[in-house]
Amino acid sequence: MSEHATTARAPKLSLHTRMLIGFVIGAGAGLLANFYAADAGWLEGLVTYVADPIGQLFLRLLFMLVIPLVFSALILGVVEIGDPQSLGRIGGKTLVWILAVTAIAVTIGLVLVNLLQPGLGLPPELATSLLAESGERTADIAGKGGAISGVDLLLNIVPKNPIASAAAGDLIAVMFFALMFGIAATVLRTDSTRLFVGAVQGIYDICLKLIGWIIELAPYAVAALLFSITSKLGFDVMVQLARFVGTVLLALGIHFFIVFPVMLMVFGRTSPLAFFRGAQPALLTAFSTSSSSATLPTTLAVTEERLGVPRRVARFVCTLGATANMNGTALFEGITVLFLAQFFGIELSLVQQITVLVLCIFGSIGAAGVPGGSLPVIAMILMMFNIPPEGIGLILGVDRLLDMCRTVVNVGGDMVGSVVIGRTEAGHDALPGDAPGHAQG
Repeated sequence: MSEHATTARAPKLSLHTRMLIGFVIGAGAGLLANFYAADAGWLEGLVTYVADPIGQLFLRLLFMLVIPLVFSALILGVVEIGDPQSLGRIGGKTLVWILAVTAIAVTIGLVLVNLLQPGLGLPPELATSLLAESGERTADIAGKGGAISGVDLLLNIVPKNPIASAAAGDLIAVMFFALMFGIAATVLRTDSTRLFVGAVQGIYDICLKLIGWIIELAPYAVAALLFSITSKLGFDVMVQLARFVGTVLLALGIHFFIVFPVMLMVFGRTSPLAFFRGAQPALLTAFSTSSSSATLPTTLAVTEERLGVPRRVARFVCTLGATANMNGTALFEGITVLFLAQFFGIELSLVQQITVLVLCIFGSIGAAGVPGGSLPVIAMILMMFNIPPEGIGLILGVDRLLDMCRTVVNVGGDMVGSVVIGRTEAGHDALPGDAPGHAQG
């Protein structure tokens, strides 16, 4: 009886373990197929009619959610900030912190990608073959390299028809519309707008649930996409992937161990070593869960009790940061987009790279604070720049490790922001949300 019960209750393999297995199986089978039967007709048929459709189905499921996810997440993020007049200085400082530190993170990522160029190095014949498959889209993006002026870029942020922009996958226009919608909803604060915000919350929750279901399919998609790519490219693709992982970890390390300590010393007047010692429980939780949202209770407790940040500041900054302050995610998105652009031989102009930077800043706000929450945003940005989205299969197998690392940076950024903003508020007797008679500390 006990043996039967033990067998029946055998634990299911974790998602990241299954994704790793899918990665190994797909890449291994693809490498073997490339080595022994690169020109075989059956291999082309297997890729065309089995592996590619499975991978495309997964990508389509991601594309299906990106617009409702980004729209609802941005509206809720703005609503959580509340009326700028009532929130006053803390709301403004938090917004400046999020935008400035996220911009620094993405810039670090883009600079490293351009310096290290992890996506380059494919043999010319393989690169030519790959570009031939993406055909007109590659030629189109190359032709548009200098066609977008600064004025056009600014005007294109504001959509003439937000529905048409959503249908066309114009993510930055949808983001602008969502931000305006959220600001208006916070200003009105009527019963009907509260109902609307409740409905938006429902859309966001449904998107999270659907993403959870879709990510369960990731192990099969990883195997299919990796088999499709490695069977065409062989061992060279594995070298490219190792360089990609190294670039991401280096960029995350620079941001976490250089930028954050500088911010703490200059603006927070706090010892970085003392901060890291106090923040350790939340950072370990972030690493193990890969979720800023799941780490939030620990983040709040650590920020208030171990780092000494006033509760009202910690609650506001960390709660908003769990959905909006995604430094590591934005950095990862920028590196991934440029890595795949280099991988597929698509050269992005300076203006286009700046556009990627802006998209990653706002896209990280729209990314769900759960494992894999940034994948839909990355997929949509790839489509916007006509970069073959099939390449996302390259990163899915190692995404769990990178997700764990970038979540540590995300949560660390929330706590650093709380310390810095709390220090700048030290001279004020009361903070927004303080009840009469409550102490500051």
